[in-house]
Amino acid sequence: MSKTKIFCFGFGQVAESFVNKLINEKKDFDLSVTSRQETHQIEFNNIKINSYHFTDDKFDDSIKKKVEEADYILVSIPPIDGKDIVANYFDTNQKKITNCKWITYLSATSVYGDHKGDWVNENSATQPTSDNGINRLEAEKNWKSLSNKKNYPIQIFRLAGIYSNEYNILKRLKTGKVQIVDKKNHFFSRIHVDDIANILFKSLDNFKNNEIYNICDDKPASQIEIAAYGAKLLKLEKPHSIKLEEIESKMLQNFYKDSKKVDNKKMKAFFKYDLKYPSYKEGLNHILNNGL
Repeated sequence: MSKTKIFCFGFGQVAESFVNKLINEKKDFDLSVTSRQETHQIEFNNIKINSYHFTDDKFDDSIKKKVEEADYILVSIPPIDGKDIVANYFDTNQKKITNCKWITYLSATSVYGDHKGDWVNENSATQPTSDNGINRLEAEKNWKSLSNKKNYPIQIFRLAGIYSNEYNILKRLKTGKVQIVDKKNHFFSRIHVDDIANILFKSLDNFKNNEIYNICDDKPASQIEIAAYGAKLLKLEKPHSIKLEEIESKMLQNFYKDSKKVDNKKMKAFFKYDLKYPSYKEGLNHILNNGL
């Protein structure tokens, strides 16, 4: 039986977690990834991986054959200067993909913009307010257009705020690097990286073309609520909050500009998936009990 061929444009925490899931499930696979560095070989959890040079203006020509042969293509590189460099590459350089069962583009729930704390689902209006949300929505349109033009099998995952054992509010609370803004009716959704990896794994055998899924947990919450819970777990004082107009960071300003609760019913129904961490409480407890 031949190996499953997987190509990852970008190899950040989501792609790494997905690959760990493949290893844990004893999937026989061949993996290629990209990075901004010159082409080289890396070792990841005792497997050797070719990492191909790929930037917005230059790439290793070997990528074409690897992508052409790939069974699954994961795209996790965010837009750069407003451009989706992977969609541009496919449009101008990739003549064909013969084996591809899906291309998964990792987008973000920032495409919804501000819904004043109301629930949003995949049919809700997309009215992004941040540069990130605007660029992500444009990238989604590019991938849909490519799918129509070249008959690519595409699914779009709109990811909520990602946290993990490495990146989480508990670590920031311990180092005092948490800035909480006192804003009434501010909700946002989150997702543990393990749940994203599990859904990607499920989608290897369960795919529907041209679909969009919100990837988030069951419990949208305010930053104040999550920080208070994290502080309680760590037996620390609740962090001091500031007023909205005191924010200096543009990224933080954008974060507090949008308030929405993201619905995940479509994701759970289609992939028949029960979340490993249905809320931030299960996620943070697991992180605390597993070597924070």
